[in-house]
Amino acid sequence: MARITFIGAGSFGFTRALVRDLLTFPLLRDSTIVLMDINPERLRYIGQFVQRIIDEGHYPARLEVTTNRRQALKGADAVLCTILAGGVNVWKYDILIPNRYGVSTNIGDTRGPSGIFRALRTIPVMVSICRDIEDVCPNAIFLNYTNPMAMLCRAMQKTSAVKVSGLCHSVQGTAMMLAKWVGVPYEELIYTSAGVNHQSWYVRLEHKGRDLYPKLRKVVSTDRKVYNEEQVRNEMFLQLGYYVTESSGHNSEYNWWFRKRKDLIEKYCTHGTGWNPGKESYILEGYSNREKTWRKEIRKQLKDPKPLNLKRGHEYATYIINAWMGGDLFEFNGNVPNNGLVDNLPRGACVEVPVLASKKGFEPIHVGPLPPQCAALNNITVASEEMAVEAALTGDAEMVYHAVCYDPLTAAVLSLAEIRKMVRDMFKASRNHLPQFKKVNL
Repeated sequence: MARITFIGAGSFGFTRALVRDLLTFPLLRDSTIVLMDINPERLRYIGQFVQRIIDEGHYPARLEVTTNRRQALKGADAVLCTILAGGVNVWKYDILIPNRYGVSTNIGDTRGPSGIFRALRTIPVMVSICRDIEDVCPNAIFLNYTNPMAMLCRAMQKTSAVKVSGLCHSVQGTAMMLAKWVGVPYEELIYTSAGVNHQSWYVRLEHKGRDLYPKLRKVVSTDRKVYNEEQVRNEMFLQLGYYVTESSGHNSEYNWWFRKRKDLIEKYCTHGTGWNPGKESYILEGYSNREKTWRKEIRKQLKDPKPLNLKRGHEYATYIINAWMGGDLFEFNGNVPNNGLVDNLPRGACVEVPVLASKKGFEPIHVGPLPPQCAALNNITVASEEMAVEAALTGDAEMVYHAVCYDPLTAAVLSLAEIRKMVRDMFKASRNHLPQFKKVNL
């Protein structure tokens, strides 16, 4: 029997989908599922829903629910993490303050000033989880879904020997979208994606030995419906030659090209038809609405007499855990240290590359160099994030400022003096959640 622990189990969408998928594997159907969250109310509701999955699937699984993290982790074979450090009333300032200074934010959970401050609050928590794993389940694998993915994984991989990798569904999600656009079955698509999280590149995209990029370029260039679905990413592809993972809303924040002027925001960031269209503060608005309605929604789902759909989905984590427990080998795109995997990105940086999961753990696969135009953007991202991680671990506020200085969008909009003032305001807004920063003299 596997013991599988969810930290931050009150993240309903992830927990429900992952438990549903886990129990479809013969090796895992009798697992002990352990749900842990610091919010007892959310924990109670997700516990009821997971029990419904177990009951309707007639699985011989066991369920444990607790607010005690070390108790939840004790003896775990695999740990999944979907936490949020600080609620909406804290991280809303990550978005509102940069917006006030003219740094237009859409999602704000991955990089730039918003992502950096989320990392500053979250890294100490993630490192403390690793310390607990080292103590009570040192042989477990740790699969992280929490953003900002690259900075969190880099901090954990830098400070702990825990077998940790970060997972993001954007790689397989985008691959499915591209397969649909070029008219090939997703199961027959051959691809290699490499780079950094949310900014990884499909350096190989083939079907039965044929390069699909010429056909994709033709489709994106001529089909207005396809172009409008992902305006930012499609424009990046047409100009840079390779397709990037993660949505246009996210990627509009990660560079200089789309959100530095109102006319560019209007052109590229307001009319997309895909997920998270680029309007400002999309994620803040969505989370605020969910905070008001989640109780009603979860009660409705719990009372719905319609049988649950227990068909397995496409999230990597469950396939990885199955492989770790002795099932079929599984190749996924994971966030791991760059120990010679991507030749033209810094050694040690957290990169997102193909990884083979087995009962031996994680075996990353060497990719080689990225195309130079792709590596250039990745290297700037890594430089900023490396400083942010070091600052989070050491409490160096000046290094936080320097990390924000080198964010491409921030630098395209603000002067150095304006950036310092913005960072000072962001520290003030989060000061009660940043105990590692003893003094902030900016």
